[in-house]
Amino acid sequence: MSWTRRFPAVPAALLAALLALLSLLVCAPAARAHEERPVALPDGSGSVPRYRAAEPDLLVCKTDRAAFEHRISAFPQELRQRNLALYERCEKSGYRHLQEAVDAVDRPGMNIAILPGLYEEEPSLAPPTGDCTRLKASNSSLGYQILSYEQQVQCRHNQNLVAVLGKTDLQIEGTGASRQDVVIDAKYQKLNAIRADKSNGIYFRNFTAQRTTFNSLYVLAGDGFVIDDVLTRWNDEYGFLTFASDHGLYKNCESYGNGDSGIYPGSASDINDGRGYAVPRYSIEITGCHSHHNMVGYSGTAGDSVWVHDNEFDQNMGGASMDSAFPGHPGLPQNHAKFERNLIHDNNADYYHHVADGTCAKPPIERGYEQGVVCPQISMPPGTGIITAGGNWNVYENNWVYGHRRAGFFLSAVPAFIRGEEKWSKQADTSHHNRYAGNVLGKDRSGAARPNGMDVWWDGQGRGNCWQDGPDGSTPATLPECGERRGAVSGGSARLVGEPVKLAQLLVCADYNVQARKLPAGCDWYGARGLERVETQIALAVAAVLLLVGGVLWARRLRGSRLGTAASLLGLAGLALDVAGSTLPLTASPVPALALLLLGLWWTGAGLALRPSRPWLARLSLLLGALTLLDAFDKGVLMIPWTPVGPAWIRALVAVVWTLWAVIASARPGTSARPGDPSGDRSPVPAGPTPALHAEAGGPQ
Repeated sequence: MSWTRRFPAVPAALLAALLALLSLLVCAPAARAHEERPVALPDGSGSVPRYRAAEPDLLVCKTDRAAFEHRISAFPQELRQRNLALYERCEKSGYRHLQEAVDAVDRPGMNIAILPGLYEEEPSLAPPTGDCTRLKASNSSLGYQILSYEQQVQCRHNQNLVAVLGKTDLQIEGTGASRQDVVIDAKYQKLNAIRADKSNGIYFRNFTAQRTTFNSLYVLAGDGFVIDDVLTRWNDEYGFLTFASDHGLYKNCESYGNGDSGIYPGSASDINDGRGYAVPRYSIEITGCHSHHNMVGYSGTAGDSVWVHDNEFDQNMGGASMDSAFPGHPGLPQNHAKFERNLIHDNNADYYHHVADGTCAKPPIERGYEQGVVCPQISMPPGTGIITAGGNWNVYENNWVYGHRRAGFFLSAVPAFIRGEEKWSKQADTSHHNRYAGNVLGKDRSGAARPNGMDVWWDGQGRGNCWQDGPDGSTPATLPECGERRGAVSGGSARLVGEPVKLAQLLVCADYNVQARKLPAGCDWYGARGLERVETQIALAVAAVLLLVGGVLWARRLRGSRLGTAASLLGLAGLALDVAGSTLPLTASPVPALALLLLGLWWTGAGLALRPSRPWLARLSLLLGALTLLDAFDKGVLMIPWTPVGPAWIRALVAVVWTLWAVIASARPGTSARPGDPSGDRSPVPAGPTPALHAEAGGPQ
């Protein structure tokens, strides 16, 4: 159903204002993330592969026996003996590089064993030659070519250290005692350390992949994959990237030091589109993993139907995020992720200073990733637990979310044109029906207090979103509660757009570009404080206009009225409180609602005092006062249900009209209240007044 048909009563002027806001958003920089060739989602006929404990078909090892024996010297006796036996075999008939073994795979169901060692895949590191230097393909915003599958086959090492292309049911396993005994190192010379493309049923186990200019381990267009006990680290973008895939399982993995996310199940197969909370299965399961010291621990544009449970995301800028903000991803808008029993805590890192000081402008090998440098690739609010930027039907239950300086949960909408969809019927298609229930907020697993700056930050847009009872601080102050039945909502909202100031903040903060070293001024995500913040600048601008207009109105029309003077003083206090509140650190606070209460009383009092002399301005003032008090109630007491827009939007439009009207009314000749007259009501001044009486009455203004 079109939103213009769903909400026919929305005033035309308000719609015009919303269109103006969207036009501003259109002017924002184009979103950029993972860019890949057009790819279709799998048909779902595959299955999650099972681990095979059989002896390997192919072996990979190095030829330095002394170094090998040193690597395995501390292994348990049985494992050490097995590796020695495999080494004897590998010396005779094995391969020295993983790519050579992959090339030797000639049938489905084969196993490759990689013996302990450092694998730099020297033959694959050579720069392209011949026709591979002249491939015709479009360039991504990061400069690499977006190659077709056929071009990947033709020139498999243009971008990949190890290319696994079109193999079926292949298992690649390290034979060490831990995942760090086998290391595959791209040395920042390739986009991907390992790329598995159109390789259904692939199983990766027990090794480390590292140091790329994009991803350590990349699975594309696969129906059936397992990533088991694998470590990825020190990459420009992602540790693990699985894209347009189904029947996937991550388990017992670890990732750190990545400029985007440690774990990225982007465009997971969209098998539950159109369903409610009850789903038959999930396309990808992630469990037992630890993702830390990245920009974000987990992320997924179009991360659809992903079940994320019993993991730990900590020491990142953000714990986890999912979004509908980037074009070119099948399965948008994002839907049906389920997070449960995860530890999401202390995600307060802030790596933007590496961009500001020029560290991230250096070649990747010189940036110091191994010493803890991370180069954030996109805009991200540091100090946040779980971010949902444009997603639907997501479930967040029974997680521990604590120790975040900003917010435990962050929910905002993303208009569809951001992802390249221009139909008006889709512009408000996120974020809806996100359920937050049973989570432990502000406490660790032992029960010790570890508060978040606030538990919930929400822009207010969407329908069917619900939260558990009793978050410790939120904006808005009161949230729709989840009912007894899954997804039931008490007092739920259904708003087309979020709060105007929050939208302005999101717009400003999105204007980030790591390549251009562009950190948005005015956004506290990047360190803006006090008067530097866009919220404060908006509050100051509004206060300056209203202070000037209100002061002139009082001097010309209300000075002689006790009610008008008292109301003006309340308005002055409200403006001061609004500006002061906008400078405070981002925490849930009653200050915004209190400021609106005082402003509402100002306009109400001014309207009553103006009734005799300026009846139409009085009526408009009373209307503005009522809308402002309603906005205060909406923000501080209870979100008003089933309204297409919040009171703030209507109030803002009426305030513009009131300001112009008040200026005109103050400039035109007329009467003011007698001193001491609380209502401002008085008889007209007789003709021919004395100068003193004329001055008292206010005379022509």
